[in-house]
Parts: sequence; structure tokens; C-alpha cells
Amino acid sequence: MIEGGVNSHFEAIVPLSLQGPGGRLEEVEAVVDTGYNGYLTLPPSLVARLGLRRRSHGQANLADGSVAHFDYYGVSVLWDGNMRDVDAGEIDSSPLVGMRLLYAHDLEVRVRIGGRVVIQAVE
Repeated sequence: MIEGGVNSHFEAIVPLSLQGPGGRLEEVEAVVDTGYNGYLTLPPSLVARLGLRRRSHGQANLADGSVAHFDYYGVSVLWDGNMRDVDAGEIDSSPLVGMRLLYAHDLEVRVRIGGRVVIQAVE
């Protein structure tokens, strides 16, 4: 189970432990984004600190109708007690948890400032 909270901007936030190929660990807070169908996004500064390796290039249609182009990097994330290797899109924003990372999990959010966020594997 992963537990987080709702911040003052009404964003569902969860803590994540990330590891790059050199073994460096970073603890971050990520926004749960049910509108993003990828695994994870990370800002360029975090991609550089972790020494992540570029895997591919992609694009996405944003909510405002524009198209964003970005690179994907491989990163390990501690997810529900297990290290998982996933693709992370590099975008200039806070880290985002997408729907692919949430696959086979339930998401519960008590929507109020300070409300509880729970991500739990479906049995």
C-alpha cells in the first residue's frame, strides 16, 4: 500500500523512491494524474541528478489541445514494496504518476486539504 495526502492545491500527492542506473536514490513527491496514461513523468533536473538513460522519444496530446514532444528515460521506482523499471517522460513540471503505474491498483482519494490518498494492489 502507498499512502499520501491531498495538498492545498487539491492535488493527490504520494511519496516515491526513485533509483537511477548508477544506484543513486531520490525521494520525491508525485502528483497522481489520472489524465496521464503513461507511467511517470520527471523534471529535467531530476533526470540529470539520477543519471537516467534516454530510451526513446515521444509525444502527447495535452488537455489544451497542444502537442508536447519529450524524451523517455528508464528509471526504477519503489512501487507498493517492489522495485519496478518503468519509462518516465521528461517534462518541466512536478513528477506525475500516470495510469500505467496505477494499473491493477485501486486509488482512493478523500478530496479535501489534508485528505488521505491510498493506492493499493487489487487482489
